[in-house]
Amino acid sequence: MDDGSPLLNVEPGYRNVLRARLAISWAVLTIPAFILGRVFLDETIWGAALPIAVATIGVAVVIAAPRRIYRRLLYRLDPRLLQVVRGWLFHTDTIVPLVRVQHLDVVRGPFDKLFGTASLVVHTAGTLNSIVTLPGLAPDRATEIRDVIREQIRTDLA
Repeated sequence: MDDGSPLLNVEPGYRNVLRARLAISWAVLTIPAFILGRVFLDETIWGAALPIAVATIGVAVVIAAPRRIYRRLLYRLDPRLLQVVRGWLFHTDTIVPLVRVQHLDVVRGPFDKLFGTASLVVHTAGTLNSIVTLPGLAPDRATEIRDVIREQIRTDLA
């Protein structure tokens, strides 16, 4: 299975994509905390403490989490398989034999376009874990991997 090729990191710009997504998520949580503190807890010590606590946790997560997620998202493509390794608390090592690939997508959302990244989405035969996503690739690299896998599929069918 292992041809000796190293696991590769995704693009550094992916950290910014993660930061932007997390900032939006924590803003959605922080705004209601401010409203809750102002409306229901205004006369108590919790009126100021709740929104400050939520905002502080949010800032810490937006600063620390993207670096951790980025460092623990690795991939490898060899002639027979695609391997995606991710996670630090829950570690996942997904191996996709290229002969099982049904179709491929290269996806770019607004933050991906802003920070120069793309995601490769691999659809495989079967139902369990039939969609494997590799985010944070350079758009050219995602297209290159898609084309390599597509060519491998054609070769196996011939």
